Amino acid sequence: MKRITLPDGESVPALGQGTWMMGEGRRSRGEEVAALQAGIERGMTLIDTAEMYGDGAAEEVVAEAVAGRRDAVFLVSKVLPGNASRAGVRRACEASLRRLRTDRMDLYLLHWRGRVPLAETVEGFEALREAGMIRRWGVSNFDLEDLKELEGVADLRSCAANQVLYNPEHRGIEFDLIPWQAARGMPVMAYSPVGQGGTLLRSRALAAVAARHGATPAQVALAWAIRHEGVIAIPKAGTAAHAEENAAAAGLGLTPDDLAEIDAAHPPPRRKQPLAML
Repeated sequence: MKRITLPDGESVPALGQGTWMMGEGRRSRGEEVAALQAGIERGMTLIDTAEMYGDGAAEEVVAEAVAGRRDAVFLVSKVLPGNASRAGVRRACEASLRRLRTDRMDLYLLHWRGRVPLAETVEGFEALREAGMIRRWGVSNFDLEDLKELEGVADLRSCAANQVLYNPEHRGIEFDLIPWQAARGMPVMAYSPVGQGGTLLRSRALAAVAARHGATPAQVALAWAIRHEGVIAIPKAGTAAHAEENAAAAGLGLTPDDLAEIDAAHPPPRRKQPLAML
């Protein structure tokens, strides 16, 4: 499994696992736990969740999946912007740790910008790090101007990642955000790397590339996302078989012709675009 180096030198797998919509009854708890465990067994040991997902239910699914193997997993969770005051972030973190049944998070992200000043949120994050409740912090849904503002109140070497929407349908971040973060050694964590609703997976270009490689369109989308040295993709899988399919994408190497065909159908940006969000 390809690995991505964080600013502090620790590395994580380029393919992790997302948990958005887990714990909401769409699938049984057993299926969701089995999916995460299958992913862990195949090297997708980074698991991303959030207090918002199922009002904490996704974190509880994660807790069950990592029971007995916590030290082998890189846990990521996110705080809602309304909870991101200096005191609020501590309360939110404590609640997430209880649901995750662990004493620390490997990475704690601000889910998106809110009304709380960034400086106050950073103070809260740093206090959590000093207390040993989190090992590092980062952000999510931050555009370039947001990161530049953050740079004014924090040492960006302390910001371990920025989690944003990225897939062939939404590639505006290639124009400015990806190169800016790469120059600073800050990884991009790509959420919804295979899209939402199945539209992307019906792409003729992805289907053609998949057919040449004996793969699936989803695997092509994942291999496309992690072609960058500094991008981590976090697809969600509802079943163990789906997790196995996602993990296999790590071994798929796309050729220049493959990438050109995807570019023709899903063109790269030629100018600055508003940050896409879900």
